[in-house]
Amino acid sequence: MVHRPTALITGASAGFGLALTRSLVGRGWQVIGTGRRADRLERVRAELGDAVLALPGDITDPAHRAELADIARRIGYLDLVVNNASRLGPSPMPRLADYPLDELELVYRTNVIAPLAVVQFALPLLGSAGVAIDISSDAGIEPYPDWGGYGSSKAALDQLTAILAAENPDVSIYAFDPGDMRTEMHQAAFPGDDISDRPAPETVVPALLRLIEERPKNGRYTAAEFATGVAR
Repeated sequence: MVHRPTALITGASAGFGLALTRSLVGRGWQVIGTGRRADRLERVRAELGDAVLALPGDITDPAHRAELADIARRIGYLDLVVNNASRLGPSPMPRLADYPLDELELVYRTNVIAPLAVVQFALPLLGSAGVAIDISSDAGIEPYPDWGGYGSSKAALDQLTAILAAENPDVSIYAFDPGDMRTEMHQAAFPGDDISDRPAPETVVPALLRLIEERPKNGRYTAAEFATGVAR
């Protein structure tokens, strides 16, 4: 049988996850796609056809993750896992001194715990040829006021990714910062502002594909480092 490359992408129904799903399917990949909004995910499946195995659900739900794991195990392998699903938190974003702790817990469950849980079940299916990518943010490095909830969760995700990479040196494991993009979540971070100057997610996908193709040493990378035309 011909090996059909297969990816698992969380947050596949909108923004960067949708742009990546479209790009991979266009290259002959099969995508296991998940997202909270069943209607949006169904539109993706209708657009892209049988190449998308759509499974709506909340990635923080252990039962939903078990369903994803079951599908992947029935296929028997994964070539790529992209933990793209993220939770911004309240909009407008509150300062840490005023941050509702129940909301902060939801942010960490989505942005830290769930990605680790996905990698845990995916690692045996990835093998030495597979790639795992956690989508990061510069908010995980820079102490932007009002970004404490989201930013600290991405900082935790970066460290988690780095340790996973150190513990599994035979697997390609990366944190990838796509930079600002014109997405619904980015708009929620700046309610009422015009973000039309931000790049569309489709323009950032080639950088991630280049990372996957080049397989540099495990680490944290930005889209700018893999932009088309940048010498490496």
